[in-house]
Amino acid sequence: MKQGLEIIDSIQKKQNVTLEKLRFLLETQDKEVLEYLKHLASQTTLAIYDNHIYIRGLIEFTNICKNDCLYCGIRKSNTNAERYRLTKEDILSCCHTGYELGFRTFVLQGGEDGYFTDELICNIVSSVKKQHPDCAVTLSIGEKTFESYQKYFDAGADRYLLRHETANEAHYQTLHPSELSLENRKRCLRDLKDIGYQTGCGFMVGSPNQTIETLYEDLQFIRDLQPQMVGIGPFIPHKDTPFAAKPAGTLDRTLRLLSVIRLIHPHVLLPATTALGTIHPQGRELGILSGANVVMPNLSPSQVRKKYMLYNDKISSGEESAEGLKDLKQRMESIGYQVVVARGDYK
Repeated sequence: MKQGLEIIDSIQKKQNVTLEKLRFLLETQDKEVLEYLKHLASQTTLAIYDNHIYIRGLIEFTNICKNDCLYCGIRKSNTNAERYRLTKEDILSCCHTGYELGFRTFVLQGGEDGYFTDELICNIVSSVKKQHPDCAVTLSIGEKTFESYQKYFDAGADRYLLRHETANEAHYQTLHPSELSLENRKRCLRDLKDIGYQTGCGFMVGSPNQTIETLYEDLQFIRDLQPQMVGIGPFIPHKDTPFAAKPAGTLDRTLRLLSVIRLIHPHVLLPATTALGTIHPQGRELGILSGANVVMPNLSPSQVRKKYMLYNDKISSGEESAEGLKDLKQRMESIGYQVVVARGDYK
């Protein structure tokens, strides 16, 4: 056990992890070591962000996508997906509802849908900012050119989420169609940082062909990029994809990695994701206790939530929904945390 505690202390001190230390932390069954890892990660979060949990209002505005990623339920080849698009008015209505509930960040997320031109995205972003100047707007709409990212930023977008999915080229190719490349994904993330966005990357835990070695590459990529946000959650298969029969990622490994990410990148904004809440009824709380400090309830209109089905059984009601905010607050208070009304910027 002593060796395990020393490993965790050294990771926190150096804000880095070696492959050998990562392997130890992902394979050990020593409960005291795992409790210490979780404790140190949560104490690191508390020292920087207090016991504050930041909420983001998620608006999934289109499930139409030109890409055919093998893991994704809204991939273009999935003919069973019931497609939809929200109008600008729909999106503004979601933001109005969210603002009244106490949200000060709106996350506009969608597939790579060519209907939403740069001009339309800029119009939507500037309208949200005009309506709610004290709020942050986050975009999560995939790979674009530097020029497009600059236009959105100039229109008022503050943050951008783009999971890198894996930092290993060979692994990337097993998850994506040939026209997508890790090189371009990394280019996008560097462009976003250069423009001045608060930038988020991330990956699925337990995606097919993932190894401890590829996870190590992910963590080194995060250290190199220094993103303001990192989103990780367990891989959950979708019944209408080539990965339908693949095993899901686990709660346990996801929680361990949340803690490691907090220790190597202490100031990061780290969500307890929807996928965590999907695979375990207390997944969200367990994520917070492992070092996460952000939750993203769903503000999308209730009639489209089930259509944005990235993986099987994705939750969109209960505390996952914006309407369940009171329940979410109570659940966070029960573990010693407080949902706050704030933009929740990177410190």
